Amino acid sequence: MTERQTTTPVPSPEASPTAPPLLSAQGLRITYPGRHGGPPARAVDGVELDVRAGEIVALVGESGCGKTTLARALLGLVRPTEGRVGFGGEPLEYSARTLKAYRRRVQLVLQDPTGSLNPRHTVYDAVAEGLRIHGHRGDERATVAAALSRAGLRPPERFFLRYPHELSGGQRQRVVIAGALVLEPELLVADEPVASLDASVRGEILALLLRLRTELGLSALVVTHDLGLAWNIADRVAVMYLGRIVETGDVEQVLTAPRHPYTQALLSVLPEAAGAPVVLTGEPPDPSRIPSGCRFHARCQILASGEAERAGVAGACRDEDPGVLEGGGQAQVACHWARATVTA
Repeated sequence: MTERQTTTPVPSPEASPTAPPLLSAQGLRITYPGRHGGPPARAVDGVELDVRAGEIVALVGESGCGKTTLARALLGLVRPTEGRVGFGGEPLEYSARTLKAYRRRVQLVLQDPTGSLNPRHTVYDAVAEGLRIHGHRGDERATVAAALSRAGLRPPERFFLRYPHELSGGQRQRVVIAGALVLEPELLVADEPVASLDASVRGEILALLLRLRTELGLSALVVTHDLGLAWNIADRVAVMYLGRIVETGDVEQVLTAPRHPYTQALLSVLPEAAGAPVVLTGEPPDPSRIPSGCRFHARCQILASGEAERAGVAGACRDEDPGVLEGGGQAQVACHWARATVTA
C-alpha cells in the first residue's frame, strides 16, 4: 500500500476514541421476503457500527454485501427488522416529524450527480430545495451562496442560473455536496461519492470532503468498494461481507496489516499491491443463502490452501459462526484463523 496523500489532515480532536458515537447501528438487521416463496434475504445481518464526531469512517465491500442497505437504514430511509439506529445518544424514531428533523442533521451524497440533480432545475434551485422543504426563514440567497462557496464553486453567483448539463462532472458533484451543506448537517453519508468521476477529479472531491471535515467539524460515513479511496480519506475502515462487518479498525491497521482473508483479497487486486491477486472461488454472496459457520468460508483462500487446517480451525470455519463484532473504534476481526494465529 502506498503512502497516504500528504493533504490528509490529522484527525480532529473530536474524533477521540473515547468520545461517544454520533451515529450508531446497534444490532441492526434488515430482512426482505424471499422471491417466489424462497428463503428471506438477510441484507444486513447483525451490525454494530459507530461514527464519532469529527470522524470519517469508510464502509467497504464488494457489490451485494449490504453496505448501501446499511447506509439507507442509517439515514432512516429503511426501517430495520431488528436493532436500532442511534444519533447523538438517542434512538432514531420513525415518525414523519422526527425523520424530517433527523434528515436535516444527516445528509446523503449520492454517487451519480447527474441522476441526483433535476435537469430542469437551476443550480440555485437545486441547492435551495432543502431550505424550502425545511422552512428556512433566513436569507435564502446568502445561504445558497455560502453553501456553493464552501463546495468550491466560486464565485457562487456565477453558477446560480446554470443547469446541470452546463457543468462538468466534478462541478455537478460539488452542487450535490452544496445541497447537503446548505442545511448545516452534522454528518454526511456519501455513497460512492467519486465513483462516476474521472480520475483527475476524484482527488479534488476527496480533498473537498477532508477540508469540510476540518473547517466545519463534519463527520462522514463513506460507502465505497474502493480501498484506495478509504486509504486517502478515512480515519477508520469497516469491511462488510454478506451483511456483516468482518473486520474493522484504524485505516492503517486494516489496510497495511489486514487480518481477515476477505480484506486481504480485496487489497490484493489494487494496482500497487505486492504479489499475485487473490482470486476468490465459490459462489458470489447471496443474502438468502448464508452458509453455516463463517459466512466467507466457501470462498476463503486460507481454508482452500490448508492454512486453516494447519492452524486447527478448519472445522470451526465451516461450522461455527465467528460472531458479530462490537461497535467502537478498536481493531476487530470475525475470523477463526486470524484469531488463532494472532501473535502476542
